[in-house]
Amino acid sequence: MKVRRSDRLIDMTSYFLNNPHKLVSLTYFAKRYESAKSSISEDLAIIKRTFNVRGIGILETIPGAAGGARFIPSIGEEEAERFIWEMAAELSQENRLLPGGYVYLSDLLGKPEVLRHVGRLIARQYMGRQVDAIMTVATKGVPIAQSVAYYTNAPFVIVRRDSKITEGSTVSVNYVSGSSQRIEKMELSKRSLRRGSHVLVVDDFMKGGGTINGMKSMIEEFDSELVGVTVFAEGVVDEGSRLIEDYTSLLKVDNVNTLNKTIHVSAGNYLAKVFGKRTE
Repeated sequence: MKVRRSDRLIDMTSYFLNNPHKLVSLTYFAKRYESAKSSISEDLAIIKRTFNVRGIGILETIPGAAGGARFIPSIGEEEAERFIWEMAAELSQENRLLPGGYVYLSDLLGKPEVLRHVGRLIARQYMGRQVDAIMTVATKGVPIAQSVAYYTNAPFVIVRRDSKITEGSTVSVNYVSGSSQRIEKMELSKRSLRRGSHVLVVDDFMKGGGTINGMKSMIEEFDSELVGVTVFAEGVVDEGSRLIEDYTSLLKVDNVNTLNKTIHVSAGNYLAKVFGKRTE
């Protein structure tokens, strides 16, 4: 049964949004809607323009017999900036301050809407890079990794601090905790990550950077390459005490007063790195 253009546009848009990074041939859509390829091409042009104007993402069209269209999720600068500053205001509430200068994040990182934005933001930063896997450490980084995995169409792997019998044989590395300066251990199943992978590391909160450093060592054990490091928030540390320098943060805890129980959170370096925008 032939489908009207308005119905085709809605259905095609839904298909692309639900299948990011998947190459779809024009033949597939032509058969799906019993329409000519020329009509499908016109529909794709409309969707491509709308995605671009609204900052939803890029609809990449590939010519040739093996070509088609592929949706690459993104996020516009205005939407990204608005979300980050909304999160900064939310996290600046004094009841979120935890001992040691940490911030309570669990409720926010349990909200689907927040996770969707975080996933899109991180995917936007690496949309031009090859990403074969998303890595995080159990357990609070898992929701972020899952969201980023969806928007990059790459699997996520979970590094654990203790081995599970269900993981099979594992690779373990020792690392120095950035906050306590203790030697700790993390493990990853040998089946989780293919050797030679390009790995993106994500986490919820970074203070001294020891855990991130440990994951970098784990990636090296698998003869793989670190694509980048992005965290939801970074904490306050003494100058020169952070074990990692090259990273991206969506938010930054820039002032903590444990005596007065006050906290101030601002935008991290994400907006500067991705959009070249000053956040001071």
